[in-house]
Amino acid sequence: MHLLTALLVFVVVTVAVFSAVSLLDERQARARVLRDRLSLVQQPGAEPTPEVALLRDEVLSRIPAFDTWLRRSERVSLLQKMLAQGNVDVRAGNFLMLCAVSALVLAPVAFFAGGNLMFGWAGALLGFFVPYAYASHKRNKRFQKFEEKFPEAIDTLARAVRAGHAFTTAVELIANEVAEPVGGEFRQLFEEQKFGLPVRDALLNLADRIPLVDVKFFVTAVMLQRETGGNLAEILDNLSYVIRERFKILRQVRVHTAQGRLTMLLLMALPPTIVVMMLIINPSFILPLFKEWLGHVAIVVAITLQTLGYFVIRRIIRIQV
Repeated sequence: MHLLTALLVFVVVTVAVFSAVSLLDERQARARVLRDRLSLVQQPGAEPTPEVALLRDEVLSRIPAFDTWLRRSERVSLLQKMLAQGNVDVRAGNFLMLCAVSALVLAPVAFFAGGNLMFGWAGALLGFFVPYAYASHKRNKRFQKFEEKFPEAIDTLARAVRAGHAFTTAVELIANEVAEPVGGEFRQLFEEQKFGLPVRDALLNLADRIPLVDVKFFVTAVMLQRETGGNLAEILDNLSYVIRERFKILRQVRVHTAQGRLTMLLLMALPPTIVVMMLIINPSFILPLFKEWLGHVAIVVAITLQTLGYFVIRRIIRIQV
């Protein structure tokens, strides 16, 4: 108990000191930026450098010191990319702070519920990854919705090209007529090429933002057609047909793997359900599992085996098409 209290006091004091230093650093950084801009403007005939005029750096946190520290990690950049793909309007720095707060909240709850420091660390670990699991879930749901609407966007693009519109005009039609998230991604594609980015680079950015197989096929087909020529409308019609047929096969695969998914759900839900029922029916029978050290070892082994079984069954029932 005293160790947990000391740990919480240490974390609170550290966060407070870091916040105060960061705010001071932020004010100094703003003043330094203003001085640099004023000195640049006051110079006769001075022009902004290409880095200032053309590049916009992605800010991971509004706190300069924290932002500088986050930029050193490639994983934080990947986290920011995942948040953008899931349409989670939170910066990576704020998201990591949210994970830390969630860990600090669940740690004492798990500690008092289990009565052991091991449960406190397990609660902290679980609390840290809960926001990440939520963001990953939103990303997957957005990708699934994109896949459902993407054939409609390709058909709209093929009809516009067949009617005589230019490719960029057809992209603008998709941005205005197709629902989100496809419309938003194609709107960004249109705006990037509109402001001077080559169409090839804008298409590659689309494939980077939406790393789906169908999008890669689309980008590759359009880039090849623009370089070698050909009937773009016919290419898009064939691509749309292939995507729809692939979805048809995926639905058939889901039907054939329904039993495996149900088995996975039952095996994952059965142990905690039995534990809860035993706590209600006969608590003296199950309480040694939480009070004795041998019971703690059994819980760790059970959770580890459950996790391994979940990934094994998930790999068996996940068939790539």
